[in-house]
Amino acid sequence: MSLTPQHQDQPVLTNYKPGDAAGEGVTPPELVLVLDFGAQYTQLIARRIRECHVYCEILPFDTSLDVIKTRGAVGLILSGGPSSVYDDDAPQIDKAIYDLGLPILGICYGMQAMAHDLGGKVSAATLKEFGKTQLSVQDPTVLFEGLNTDLVCWMSHGDTVEEAPPGFTVSASTESCPVAAMIDTNRRFYAVQFHPEVVHTPWGTEVIRGFVEKVCGTRGLWKMESFIDQQVRLIREQVGEHQVVCGLSGGIDSCTVAALVHKAIGDQLVCIFVNHGLLRKGEAEDVQRKFAAAFNINLITVDAEERFLRRLAGVIDPEQKRSIIGEEFVRVFEEESCKLKNATFLAQGTLYPDVIESGMGKAAKIKTHHNVALPEDMNFKLVEPLRFLFKDEVRAVAEELGLPTDMVWRQPFPGPGLAIRITGEVNKERLDLLRSADWIIIDEIKRAGLYRKVWQSFAVLIPTKSVGVMGDQRTYAYPIVLRAVTSEDAMTADWARLPYEVLDRISNRIVNEVPGVNRVVLDITSKPPATIEWE
Repeated sequence: MSLTPQHQDQPVLTNYKPGDAAGEGVTPPELVLVLDFGAQYTQLIARRIRECHVYCEILPFDTSLDVIKTRGAVGLILSGGPSSVYDDDAPQIDKAIYDLGLPILGICYGMQAMAHDLGGKVSAATLKEFGKTQLSVQDPTVLFEGLNTDLVCWMSHGDTVEEAPPGFTVSASTESCPVAAMIDTNRRFYAVQFHPEVVHTPWGTEVIRGFVEKVCGTRGLWKMESFIDQQVRLIREQVGEHQVVCGLSGGIDSCTVAALVHKAIGDQLVCIFVNHGLLRKGEAEDVQRKFAAAFNINLITVDAEERFLRRLAGVIDPEQKRSIIGEEFVRVFEEESCKLKNATFLAQGTLYPDVIESGMGKAAKIKTHHNVALPEDMNFKLVEPLRFLFKDEVRAVAEELGLPTDMVWRQPFPGPGLAIRITGEVNKERLDLLRSADWIIIDEIKRAGLYRKVWQSFAVLIPTKSVGVMGDQRTYAYPIVLRAVTSEDAMTADWARLPYEVLDRISNRIVNEVPGVNRVVLDITSKPPATIEWE
């Protein structure tokens, strides 16, 4: 669980801001900017570029020309988006961007915007393309070099480019899309109608790699080893001799921040671990034994289970649960941190998706964010060394820092913990029951060698009892829902096809080893339409 000051409109001091990634305190030597037109896949574009060891940031489509110039980017990507170029309020970039001399890659709406701006013809498609589509490559150079001429790609568009702008040649097409890719090698402008960033275009990363390496001339300088050295230096410069406090939850984000800050300033860091009693089995002990002891970090552990359960008594609304847990967490954290007279800085595990979602777009609120507001009078300055990393990059940093493997690859866990995996009132009895069932699920999935292949796997307790028969006696007990999903980034997820024998062992063990449970059911819903968590 991370902590965020309430006064978000006030400037905050961060050690890792855009432009600091290269380690020289300036714009990195290889920066690709993605101008976001509101696509649901924009973060995936940035991740694919990072996978090519090239640093990338996402900026709004209407970012000023001056800002783009000062960033010193080596290339630009125009993302997809839900709009039509003919909408009255269609998002548009400053056309002077085309005169910067930078390589540009347009994707989906980005391609249509490029064609429209530069004199091509865009119109509503007679046959709209959604999903897997056959692609025929006419020009196999650069973007398609080394690939087959007949490919399967992922399309999602209503408008189509009928005629490429002057200076462009068509490099790929589909049955209903005459211009599925186009290039202008003189100006280094490239565009594709399909989505190379999604897994449904299995060769898509090679298209992106071709652009950033062959067109932009990058050399793959974005590495986690150098990132750690850079952040150690920046943290020392920012913090000086002051004390830093960190709210440790046991999750990969907060543990990586703590290990990184500790590497930089040693005993100046004090971690506070609030055990709210809503953790998985053995997690509290893991934090203290496997993490704190291994790194010799100053750790304050607060056993606050009783006070959290008192606040949650009788509460069934999931948003109220989240609010209560967040509020109580802040109170406990405030009580402990106020005892540290020299604490000036707060280290927290803000990640790049948090930054993007906080600063861009108008996405509907599905559930409250895990960040927790701190009282203004605490007046901490923030240390956020991970704020421009994706989750997979955080894991790479954690491995470089030597965090225990099982901690590095621990499946994501919500800040409110098991409280939102009980659909109804939370109490000690239900928590202990759910903890036991959850531990069996994780244990069996690990034994089957599937733990790292599944994004999340866990138990949900539904407090509605059903009839069963055990030992020739009638039972009236709780059902446990088994939820297991596969995903790359939690933006979308599919239910995991666990082997029947694994499901069988999980079911048998739960009903035999967990008193109060007589039924196990399987959730086979994808995201969307469901969310990964139940509440």
